[in-house]
Amino acid sequence: MTRNRRRLGVGTGLISLHQVCESLVPIFIGVIVDRAIGPGDGGALVLWVAALAVLFGVLTTVYRFGARQLMLAIAVEAHTLRVEVATKIMHPRGIRTDQRAGDLLTVSTTDTDNTSYLLDYVPRVAGAVTATVVSAVALLVIDVRLGLAVLVGTPVVLLALQAGTPLITKRVTEQQERAAEATSLATDLVSGLRPLRGIGAEEAAAQRYREVSGRSLRAIVRAARTQGVYVAASTVCGALLACGIAILAGWFALNGRISAGELITVIGLAQFLMEPIGLLAIVPSWVAEARASAERVAVVLNADPLVPEGVEELAPDGAPGLEVRALKFGTLDGVDLAIRPGEFVGVAAHRAADGEALVKILSGRVAPAEYDGQIVVGGRQLARVRLAQLRRTMLVEPHHTDLFTGTIRDNVTAGAPPKDLTEGLAGVLAASAADQVLSAHPDGLEHLVTERGASLSGGQRQRVALARALMARPPILVLHDPTTAVDAVTEHAIAQGVRALRHPPDETGLFTTVVITSSPAMLAVTDRVIVIDDGRVVAEGPHAELAATDRNYNRAVLR
Repeated sequence: MTRNRRRLGVGTGLISLHQVCESLVPIFIGVIVDRAIGPGDGGALVLWVAALAVLFGVLTTVYRFGARQLMLAIAVEAHTLRVEVATKIMHPRGIRTDQRAGDLLTVSTTDTDNTSYLLDYVPRVAGAVTATVVSAVALLVIDVRLGLAVLVGTPVVLLALQAGTPLITKRVTEQQERAAEATSLATDLVSGLRPLRGIGAEEAAAQRYREVSGRSLRAIVRAARTQGVYVAASTVCGALLACGIAILAGWFALNGRISAGELITVIGLAQFLMEPIGLLAIVPSWVAEARASAERVAVVLNADPLVPEGVEELAPDGAPGLEVRALKFGTLDGVDLAIRPGEFVGVAAHRAADGEALVKILSGRVAPAEYDGQIVVGGRQLARVRLAQLRRTMLVEPHHTDLFTGTIRDNVTAGAPPKDLTEGLAGVLAASAADQVLSAHPDGLEHLVTERGASLSGGQRQRVALARALMARPPILVLHDPTTAVDAVTEHAIAQGVRALRHPPDETGLFTTVVITSSPAMLAVTDRVIVIDDGRVVAEGPHAELAATDRNYNRAVLR
């Protein structure tokens, strides 16, 4: 409301003026009856009809311009809120929240729209109050008792109806939470549709969604039923008040206390008052819905950053090293490992959870307070490095990664330095075996990729994502299981390609690469392998040596 105060003020003023004009219509008609039609004065009739025509012209004009200002304010505010929420969600430092992707999607769309509608409710309330006051004043002029009936009856009706607003707020909040839960699950199921089909779990997934969707439906029905009862009660109360005023005016007219024109005015105002009184009665339920959405938006906008900003700088030249010191997080129980600058190291985790935990820590998705130990990049603690520089220095490519809508070229070159957009593209495509993806599609690099890469197979998505990571040319690159969806021949080609691209024999110290995997092809091209089992480092050495001397490593990797 503060940042839309100009449009809101102008729009509210014009809408209130529109309601004044609406209130004057039955008054003008009553005056015409008493001063022109009753006496049979043709001149007065023409004059007052002309005045009524001018009133309708003003009424229409102010509504048009007022509504235009308000609709613009609502549209701009909804857009602004969506941008603010999206910016907060996608901030590099992350946010502390328990909400899943589907919940955040609902907040950034439905809830931001519902919140912006408050800019529509304010002028509606102002207009309804204005209309009620003008009508009450007119009725006071005609007869004090009629005016008092409006001035006293309206607040009484509204106060009586306020008792139902807490229940409406509760039901609407529950409805929005259940809808967000259904949206979140739907998002998860769509993104994991291929694996579900692969294991034949479509029916189990559908049943789970039916249950969640059923809870959402029941919440919607409960909220709609509560709001329906409230609307019915408010409509009945408003109609009873208006009818009571009309009946009282009829009694006064029969007793000669008011004229025929005044009776027409009272009847017209009584009928007109049904709308603003009904609006004032129903607005609390609208505000309750907007408030529930606003609270969800506020939770996201006020969420604390997940990781600190960092103030320290890394050395500008060379590939920095990477160290993990006494790390305890998740299944990791005191992991120590050191990767020297320019080294290509493999990490073989016998338990998948150990690899996942290590990737999550290195990716910066965990607050420093949530783990013990230190992550050191280029001699600086990871949490203390300036975030923008850290993101340019180290890229962690997770196993489950997403592509976005666009072309293959758009996906591969996203985040790449401008000077490398054309120079290194061919080498990157060959190293990641993504050139095979291009050859499978007539459009090559211009082949369209649908949302989340659904138009590509799992292996094709994995290769395009790997190409994107290589194209970024980060000094430190951490890859997590980059070849699980490709065949053995392609896996071998990718291993050789990554080695040749990031660690060519004639150049040393340019890049540091860590690959967390159990792939023998990938581990075979590394300088050395660090083995993690039961949350600790249990072995270290070249792949060939470990395969020959370590039975557990041989069984886990070579199978």
